[in-house]
Amino acid sequence: MSRIGNKPITVPDNVEIKIDGQHITVKGPKGTLEREIHENMKVNFQDKILTVVRPDDQPKNRSLHGLTRTLINNMIEGTLNGFEKKLEINGVGYRAQKKGNNLLMNLGYSHPVEMEAPEGITFDVPNQNEIIVKGIDKELVGQTAAVIRTKRPPEVYRGKGIKYSYEVIRRKEGKAGKK
Repeated sequence: MSRIGNKPITVPDNVEIKIDGQHITVKGPKGTLEREIHENMKVNFQDKILTVVRPDDQPKNRSLHGLTRTLINNMIEGTLNGFEKKLEINGVGYRAQKKGNNLLMNLGYSHPVEMEAPEGITFDVPNQNEIIVKGIDKELVGQTAAVIRTKRPPEVYRGKGIKYSYEVIRRKEGKAGKK
């Protein structure tokens, strides 16, 4: 029994859902998202309540059940409220700034690192040591934040680099001196 897959999704009034076979379109105040779901999953939508049904209890269908429900719920949540990820930059001389739609970062390399915003993603730089990635597609927001983090991952000895705001870097001790 899938606890997540069996939960019904209550669709808010200002979100419109169109189901065309395995193609689902969710339209909300912030935008429109589309997704193809697996052919084994069936989606029922009536009276502003959406449910996902699986055909049988095979392991593949059981795993797809909860996944499909979560993906659809994230589409509804994204078009209604949007998603964001916060990143922090630590290090002397490390900074970020917005240049049009692009993100320009000085990360201790001999050249500045410029990153173009994918379609549907916006960057917000409240101060030079903080980056906020915003968008309606949760998967794309997370992937974009991960790509930014790979430009200079946090270093364990001094803590320099780009990290998520909630991430805790376990620091290592440096070389021990002679006794």
